[in-house]
Amino acid sequence: MLSLPNTELFAGRDALTFDDVLVVPGWSEVLPSEVSTSTTIAGIDLRLPLLSAAMDTVTEAPLAISLAREGGIGILHRNMTILEQAAQVDRVKRSQAGMITAPVSLSPNATLADAEALMSRHSISGVPITDDDERLVGILTNRDIRFCTEAEYHRPVTDFMTSRNLVTAPVGTSLEDAVHILHEHRIEKLPLVDAQGRLRGLITVKDITKRVQKPHATLDPEGRLRVGAAIGVNDAMERAEALAHAGVDVLVIDTAHGHSRGVIDTVADVKQKWPEIVVIGGNVVTREGVQALVSAGADVVKVGVGAGSICTTRIVAGAGMPQLTAIYECATAAADLGVPVIADGGIVTSGDIVKAFAAGAAAVMLGNALAGVDEAPGDLELVDGSMWKTYRGMGSAGAMKGRAADRYAGGQMGAPGAGGPDHGGKHVPEGVEARVRYAGALSKLVSQLAGGLRSGMGYAGAGNLDELRTATRLVRVTGAGLRESHPHDVQVVTDSQW
Repeated sequence: MLSLPNTELFAGRDALTFDDVLVVPGWSEVLPSEVSTSTTIAGIDLRLPLLSAAMDTVTEAPLAISLAREGGIGILHRNMTILEQAAQVDRVKRSQAGMITAPVSLSPNATLADAEALMSRHSISGVPITDDDERLVGILTNRDIRFCTEAEYHRPVTDFMTSRNLVTAPVGTSLEDAVHILHEHRIEKLPLVDAQGRLRGLITVKDITKRVQKPHATLDPEGRLRVGAAIGVNDAMERAEALAHAGVDVLVIDTAHGHSRGVIDTVADVKQKWPEIVVIGGNVVTREGVQALVSAGADVVKVGVGAGSICTTRIVAGAGMPQLTAIYECATAAADLGVPVIADGGIVTSGDIVKAFAAGAAAVMLGNALAGVDEAPGDLELVDGSMWKTYRGMGSAGAMKGRAADRYAGGQMGAPGAGGPDHGGKHVPEGVEARVRYAGALSKLVSQLAGGLRSGMGYAGAGNLDELRTATRLVRVTGAGLRESHPHDVQVVTDSQW
């Protein structure tokens, strides 16, 4: 006798996604310019509630740096070696600092060529010179070597560095005092030394200028930009070890199906060894998935299966959940457990961001929306007179050949390219390779997204994101209502991305 299907399928309500609903305008006492878009994710304050997706055509160090300066946080993809990913974290952490606590330095025996290579690798304009006891003996800057010839590059740095009348300050000097010293002596770098003259830190004009220009940047307690990175299940502990050593702030257990044994065990192992690092687990779309991840130790839960614009999981595997319902179900479960959820996937417009928060999200993760910016690593292409950038799903055939193949279940038992043995199963792609329209600088795009979010909050009468989550009404719309929401019955002459 054949068993009957689960009758819950036909007894439950419909599941909804972004285009199925609209925010109902409510009584408002706030203007869009007055609202707060700040959020807190497991102790990390974000002035802009945006995370970038851990995709190899979206997030590497340049985008992570730019997004953190705007008030969000970037999640570095893992389709690279462990050493490469750790170096990306280090690049973000060294790109800005209140005080550089572990400045790179060279010995007096290093050559000018060594100095040039070091400054180029770290994108810095100068380097302190220290002896074997870490005592500061000089400093070499671009000004010292501006007119050097190629033939001089074999000579030691001591022939070019500034060593007399070095301006230094003691450890513990405040940024305000450092600004005064830098201005008084017309210098760009201020080494901090201890009582024995050993180098213990460095404050630069460049870092101070960055803080002034981007006052809402997402910073750690040492004044460095915050950054996250993705890990999988096959090499989780080894990769996490290197990333933690590089100073990563957030580890994302990056899989398509987070309600699975391998992911739950990985979350537990990582959180137990590095309790000070924020661990984001996912992806899930159910109350049970949230409960399992939080029980394992996840600080934050990432929501979404099959919602991405380049994801074909719902077509290939027939599995998933319309994203708005998934956010609501997971946020409701997570609230009972005291953890936030991140909406990952399906967001196309700034209006979708507003709806994601109204459904319960604490932050949103963007892939498609950010893939077209200058800082994204995808290739820029000219197609039919328009500029586009390449964008692909991490389940696409091309991405599955890399080291992140275990993001999908077929790779979690050992995948070619993921570092494990091939057990004979073929990897069925669950994503496509595509293009997105070129969007220019990330700062400009983020400003548009933030403006749309603020506008939506104004319509809802929400002064902050908590009010947007708790006091906003959503109404379901028909197909005719959706068509009415877009420009209609006109010939559009000026198109807008949003």
